[in-house]
Amino acid sequence: MSNRTGPVTSADTQREVEQLLYHQAEVLDERRWEEWLDLFTEDGVYWMPASADQKTGEGQPNIFYEDHYLMDMRIRRVEHPYAHSQAAGHRTSHVVSNVMIKSENHASHELVVTSRFHMVEYRLDDLRHFGGKYTHTLIKSDDAYKIKLQRVDLANVEGPFDFVMQVWL
Repeated sequence: MSNRTGPVTSADTQREVEQLLYHQAEVLDERRWEEWLDLFTEDGVYWMPASADQKTGEGQPNIFYEDHYLMDMRIRRVEHPYAHSQAAGHRTSHVVSNVMIKSENHASHELVVTSRFHMVEYRLDDLRHFGGKYTHTLIKSDDAYKIKLQRVDLANVEGPFDFVMQVWL
């Protein structure tokens, strides 16, 4: 008897999804923003809801709710030479684990995947910790998965933040 929840997927699919999420963590930590943005579909969305019970980001307050265009704008702002908020720079370290494929639609080549994350940010002699759950909707395109939706549920979403997050978790 198996205690497994979710679909039975191939080991190759599981590995491919894990590698995508690990690669995303690496490019975020290395500030390779363009490469990170390329991981998303053209209609991809990065969503960090303001509360865990949110079912949609449309028409509600969110910490982030960015489509491809807004993610690109944030990259331009963060990388701009006059971005004073980034003058001190920052470093991050992401750890992704517990990658689980929750659903798989073979007809549409769509997967829903959950995972857990921990991210440490060092900026202005301060260390901040963020942790929580990712939910990704992935679409298979040109023999590789791309992110259609990345939902980031912070464990401490209702907690105070000393300063605004400039980059993505």
